[in-house]
Amino acid sequence: MNSSAEDPTSQELDPSIMPSHVAIIMDGNGRWAKKRLFNRTMGHEKGVDTVRTITRASRRLGISVLTLYAFSTENWQRSKLEIAALMTILKKFLKTELKEMMDNNIRLTTIGQTSRLPDDARHQLEETMQVTEQNDGMLLNLALSYGSRTEITDMTRQIAEKVKTGDMDSATITEETVSNHLYTKGMPDPDLLIRTSGEMRISNFLLWQIAYAEIYITNTLWPDFTEEEYISILKEFQNRDRRYGKVKKE
Repeated sequence: MNSSAEDPTSQELDPSIMPSHVAIIMDGNGRWAKKRLFNRTMGHEKGVDTVRTITRASRRLGISVLTLYAFSTENWQRSKLEIAALMTILKKFLKTELKEMMDNNIRLTTIGQTSRLPDDARHQLEETMQVTEQNDGMLLNLALSYGSRTEITDMTRQIAEKVKTGDMDSATITEETVSNHLYTKGMPDPDLLIRTSGEMRISNFLLWQIAYAEIYITNTLWPDFTEEEYISILKEFQNRDRRYGKVKKE
């Protein structure tokens, strides 16, 4: 993750209008493997290479937050064999990428019900987050055992309890109050949401936070997603007219 490396393909990007927060639904590992007659685990392992590539590029380009949808609450319904393989890949990633995170000033954090992760995976996650917690160059945010409806439900319970105990007046609840009780508290909302594999859905991902995110769907399967395509999407983002519901002044 050499953040100082120069890439001529990124020189056309305007640093002043880069997205602060990019969120990615990493989809297509299984289909990538199936097309090549591999088992699904091979697709997930290949997908880790893309995670490394896009994290490196994001750090070099000055993106502050990169959120990757790594494992959803619905993914617990997959076979025990596939879940075990995914947890093994997660542990390996957390171990092998630690040095690069430290070398490139990247802090790791997570959103989701991580208490549901197997003990060994959860402990490795906690250890990596602890080691990187002082890094401030970029935030790599992994959505693990994450579901936005669960997040919103948890937020509602927290606020309701505070109102019940008198610690909060319901009349004072604002959008900021809601944001401050979500898993992403303290993070800017995503400016750009990317989904690979061509599926035209959000899949229970950051439903509150992406209210004004620019959305880009690519048919590319996640293991085939390249830095060049990523930069091309960022260029398109910079050409979009973000009005936030307002009428653009002539």
